[in-house]
Amino acid sequence: MKHIYLLFTFLGAIIPLAALIPWFELHGFNLVLLIQTIIESQISLFAWLDVLISGIVLILFILVDAKKNHVARAYLAVISTLCIGVSCGLPLYLYFRTVTLEAKGAR
Repeated sequence: MKHIYLLFTFLGAIIPLAALIPWFELHGFNLVLLIQTIIESQISLFAWLDVLISGIVLILFILVDAKKNHVARAYLAVISTLCIGVSCGLPLYLYFRTVTLEAKGAR
């Protein structure tokens, strides 16, 4: 399963960034325009708010679970969530968690 998590980590980074980078190339780092574009459409606002809440919950989960299970490099999943999104941070954390738990089981 850990290889599938790693695959989805890469897909979760590449696919969203493939949509975002061209927007930044066209408009520059214009945060005002980005926010205007987000709130312009109810469906777009819905999607962004859903991802925002999911990201907060994921980070809280990572912080609690990583401490409980002593997951190494969990901070990278938090950084990935903040910089790219849940689509990258979640599978990355699940990968780190699986590797950690497998190593504990092998002892």
